[in-house]
Amino acid sequence: MRQVAIYGKGGIGKSTTTQNLTAGLGEMGKKIMIVGCDPKADSTRLVLGGLAQKTVLDTLREEGDDIELETVLKVGYAGIKGVESGGPEPGVGCAGRGIITSIGLLEQLGAYEEDLDYVFYDVLGDVVCGGFAMPIREGKAREIYIVCSGEMMALYAANNISKGISKYANTGGVRLGGLICNSRKVDGEADLVSAVARELGTQMIHFIPRDNAVQKAEINKKTVIDFSPDEPQADEYRTLARKIDGNDMFVVPQPMAIDRLEAILMEHGILD
Repeated sequence: MRQVAIYGKGGIGKSTTTQNLTAGLGEMGKKIMIVGCDPKADSTRLVLGGLAQKTVLDTLREEGDDIELETVLKVGYAGIKGVESGGPEPGVGCAGRGIITSIGLLEQLGAYEEDLDYVFYDVLGDVVCGGFAMPIREGKAREIYIVCSGEMMALYAANNISKGISKYANTGGVRLGGLICNSRKVDGEADLVSAVARELGTQMIHFIPRDNAVQKAEINKKTVIDFSPDEPQADEYRTLARKIDGNDMFVVPQPMAIDRLEAILMEHGILD
């Protein structure tokens, strides 16, 4: 079973990318579980057809510790299983603790004993606290992919996440599998993201073009592969799925000093 965490700057499209990617893997016959690690609880919406998933933390608050796996785990497109960690009540507690609680409960309930090929963790934002870094720190996820774009702040975040991976590489055995460029149509975007990837010692595993087919599918509460399987964009996610399934390049990244990152941005005209 491969355990994969998807990180990236907030709003970069991690949840959309994760669900469309897993739809591609599911179409290939892979058995998958997505663990949403975001208080918004939107990591499984597209594969579950818009089902308002009851989160682990809400269930624990309402029903106590004695719950069944089926209460928090639902099955959607291509047999993909979905779980949402949820978060604390607004203004109270730590959302990162919710991830730790949820993964611990899933382990107790036997979710990881299923015949799974992949578990994907869709993780909120940057690695800024121990809770959100938990899939890395405790070796729950052994493969990390960073969703980014050619925008400056997305690449700053990718570099910062690489620092977290590097920090826990020895204790958790985690490795970076590559950058996924979720295009924002920045000039020279593919070349820039490839240059940053090389500097980190990794690869840009795939460039996902920007396409309105993604928004149309989301409005209809589906992935692109499910909603419009013949769209060129559906093939982009199928290609990403094949690349990740066959990936054998896993590295301890070499994070850059900010001056070096900014120099690469200037070389590509971003900071002119």
